[in-house]
Parts: sequence; C-alpha cells; structure tokens
Amino acid sequence: MSRNKVQFQKGLSESAFDAAYGSEEQCHASLVAWRWPEGFECPDCGGKAHCVVKRGARKLFQCDACRKQTSVRAGTIFASSKLPLRVWFKAMYHLTQSKQGISSLELSRRLGITYNAAWKLKHKLAQVMLERNAKKRLKGKVQMDDAYLGGEREGSVGRGAEGKTPFVAAVETTNDGKPHKIILRRVKAFSKAELRKLACAALESGAEVVSDGLNCFAAVTDAGCAHTAIITGSGKKAVKTPAFKWVNTALGNIKSAIVGTYRAVGEKHVPRYLAEFEYRFNRRYDLANMIPRLAVIATITAPMPYRLLKLADFQA
Repeated sequence: MSRNKVQFQKGLSESAFDAAYGSEEQCHASLVAWRWPEGFECPDCGGKAHCVVKRGARKLFQCDACRKQTSVRAGTIFASSKLPLRVWFKAMYHLTQSKQGISSLELSRRLGITYNAAWKLKHKLAQVMLERNAKKRLKGKVQMDDAYLGGEREGSVGRGAEGKTPFVAAVETTNDGKPHKIILRRVKAFSKAELRKLACAALESGAEVVSDGLNCFAAVTDAGCAHTAIITGSGKKAVKTPAFKWVNTALGNIKSAIVGTYRAVGEKHVPRYLAEFEYRFNRRYDLANMIPRLAVIATITAPMPYRLLKLADFQA
C-alpha cells in the first residue's frame, strides 16, 4: 500500500529551520526580502532610495526623499513587540508544522517566554491567518455540516445549549472525491440569515453544496449555489454517510485536536482557533513553505494591539 504523499512529506525539520532562521540577522534579512521583494519602498512617499540607520540593535530605513524613518516591523503584525524576530519565527514554525496545533502554555515553554507573551504572539499570528482565510472561497463540490465547540452544561441539552459555540464546516472536494480545501466559520446561530451571509462570503457562485436536512442550509441558494439536502437522522449512521465523509472526518480531527491540545477555548476567541486549523489544512501540500507564506501575509496585516485581541467578536 503506497503512502500518502501529503501526509508523509518531510516538511521543515528543526535543523533546517535553524539553518535558515537561527539568528536574529537571518530573520531580519528574510523579513526585509519578503516585505520589500523589489527593494525598500518608503511607506509615506514610495521612494526607493534610502540609507540604513542603526540605533543600538535596531535597523531603521531612512528614505532619502522625505527622510521618513521606518523599520521592517512598522505597520505590520510584528509592530510594537519587544520579542526578537527569531522568537516570532520559531512561533511561526510551531504553529505551521504541528498538525494538532500548540497551546499558548506549551509555546511559552518552548520559546522561553512568559505565558502572556506567548498568548499574545500566538493570537496575533492566528489573526493573520483569520484575515487571510477570509479572502478565500470554495468552489465545485462542497460538503457542509453544522457543529459545536464546547460541551453541555448542567440543565442544558441539545441544539443551542448554553456553553456551546456554533460553527459551520465546509469541505471542497476534487473531481475524484478527495478533500481539497476547507472553511471553518463561527456563526451566531444556525439560521438562514447566517448561512446566507456565510455562503456569500465563502462560496463561489455555482458551487454544488450537499448538506444534511437542517433547514438553514437551503439559504446557500441565495448566493447562487446549488443545494442538495440528504436527511441522515442522527447517531453513528449519520456520521458514516458517504456524502459527508470528508467534512465528518475534518470535524472529528478538529474536535480531537482542541480537546487534546487546548482542552477548551473561550467563545470570543473561537474564530482564531478555527482559523489556525483552516489555514494549516489548506496549505498542507507544502509544509516547508508555510513559514515564508505566513510571514509575507504578516507583513501586510495591520498591527493588532492587545486590547483588540481581547475584544469579543473581533474578526477580519
């Protein structure tokens, strides 16, 4: 039996990571190249000519035309952080190369920083993933299902029980029935209004959606998608329905990872946790390139102050 090429790819080993990004100088040079691939460009006037001004350990780029000074971090997700870039790069390594994700506590241990610093770093990178995911859409054949994060509380059972966070999972499949891309989006409720909003933002017109018999999924037709409802009932028989094989597999993996890695997640931060899984899954074909890809997007993602990270319902 042949091995799955995606599952058994080498990825980026720790020794390869250290060789490429082991020093602050290497990380800084890489970030400069990714932010300004055609050479420095002044964020104020667009000027190219510049000089480099050194202030202690900092390197500032000074535009010859307007004399504006800026750093490679300024205006990006890395802005205002006192952590060395090599710590940021190591965090990107752990977030992208670990299939099950990594908790802030474990990240703090591996990076040798405080829990609060690790939490902020992790959630800023997850925000980068969230904003990037928001620009992607699924097309073709799509399996869609409803799910919850969180368990039941005493006295509350069934759909909408207190303590549960509803979200929708959708998997785009290839012509030969293999999973290709996924979206994982929190919704306020399983209503037609919410599914219509999601479909307009995350599905290409003409997508062929298959879902269970939950009435709200019919709203995807308002976004120009075809819809087929398959009534499955509940229990093990529903989970094993062939039409939902990949979306059920994805949901099982996500819930297992969250229980095993995080135990539980705060409701207001659910979108960023889901964004991590979505981002890694959709880029799983080339693990070694995930750090450069994430860093490039991080350089065009606006700074995210701690006060905004803590806000409920802050999304892209």
